[in-house]
Amino acid sequence: MQDVVGRLEDLISTTAARLQALPESDASRRSAPGKWSKKEILGHLIDSAANNHQRLLRAQLENPLLFPAYAQEAWVELQAYRQAPWEELIEFWADYNRHLARVIANIPDNKRAHRCQIGNAEPVTLEFLVRDYLRHLEHHLGQILA
Repeated sequence: MQDVVGRLEDLISTTAARLQALPESDASRRSAPGKWSKKEILGHLIDSAANNHQRLLRAQLENPLLFPAYAQEAWVELQAYRQAPWEELIEFWADYNRHLARVIANIPDNKRAHRCQIGNAEPVTLEFLVRDYLRHLEHHLGQILA
């Protein structure tokens, strides 16, 4: 999974600077009613990091792991990401993902196949969760930077 770690580290270093170049007003603005602002999307990525942090650790300790789903819309609203300072969100996102890169880099090979089930979804492996986390991250960063 070192390829995931390298890609995650690259994303953090290249994307943080691009995010910082976006004006606060642009980051706060919603593109349409019912859509998240860039701040809210980045907040959602912070929530994703928090949820996956737990999953990556617990899945190494419990096999199989049953983890609850999370109500992403409610999490974003409850945390008022749209009102948070843009720079603060960027720093928190970058720091949390640096930490996750370190966690991922230290997952032993013999733990990658541990089974994980999130909510009512089909069980997947820990390695799938790691790779899916990166895919999810790239998707939403693409939305922010589009």
